[in-house]
Amino acid sequence: MRSSVEVFTVETGETRVVWQTDRLVEAPNFTPDGEGLILNGDGRLFRIGLANPVPEVIDTGFATLLNNDHGLSPDGGRIAISDKTAFGKSAIYTLPIGGGEPRLVTRNLPSYWHGWSPDGARLAYCGIRDQVFDIYTIGVDGGEETRLTHGEGRNDGPDYSPDGRWIYFNSSRTGRMQIWRVPADGGVAERITDSPYADWFPHPSPDGRHLLVLSYDGDVVDHPRDLTVRLRLMDPDGGHARAVLELFGGQGTINVPNWSPDSRCFAFVRYAPV
Repeated sequence: MRSSVEVFTVETGETRVVWQTDRLVEAPNFTPDGEGLILNGDGRLFRIGLANPVPEVIDTGFATLLNNDHGLSPDGGRIAISDKTAFGKSAIYTLPIGGGEPRLVTRNLPSYWHGWSPDGARLAYCGIRDQVFDIYTIGVDGGEETRLTHGEGRNDGPDYSPDGRWIYFNSSRTGRMQIWRVPADGGVAERITDSPYADWFPHPSPDGRHLLVLSYDGDVVDHPRDLTVRLRLMDPDGGHARAVLELFGGQGTINVPNWSPDSRCFAFVRYAPV
């Protein structure tokens, strides 16, 4: 076993193993009906059912060099992907949930998708411009990108709050990577975590009650794979933070939105050493 795809139930604290494979797979999203997961592996995207976890490849057309930054639209009709096949750098595309030819959204590169606004109108992503990592949004059909951060350290991992007011993200602007949020229309960012960990990839639950964060040891730089990490739950303002899981993971464990539609559980990947 290299990858163990699992689901954690918040109310009970129980973990269920959905699928284990000798392949490296990453970044699970729940399908809109809550009955399956979408993951990436080997540059492709695929779907597995929770009851019958047999991988089914999703047709992504020419895009066959996907990274682990992908996710579904709020209405469940489309998938956003990040792929470098066409340009040699990651670009964001959308395509139908059932598969099909990708439609380019971002022309400024590289860009890595991380969040979809609750109304389905905009995408949030990390863009690297002149080696500076910042948070951007763009209309789902493309156009001009809106920059929300301005080089205050490395800014990455954006995801929308369920009411659409905020974009949560991680930033190294105070030294160690921590969680922040900024108004979705732009404005002053406010700090959410002040922890001894290096905090990454904040994901608000759909019901707005919880914020899920991936936490490395405090001296870890970037978001590597194959380290001991914690999955921490907290209030949306950072209060009542507690670790609910400690596991061998990191990159690929929860990069993208991973809550079930009913907010009762979240999906993640743990890894075995190679």
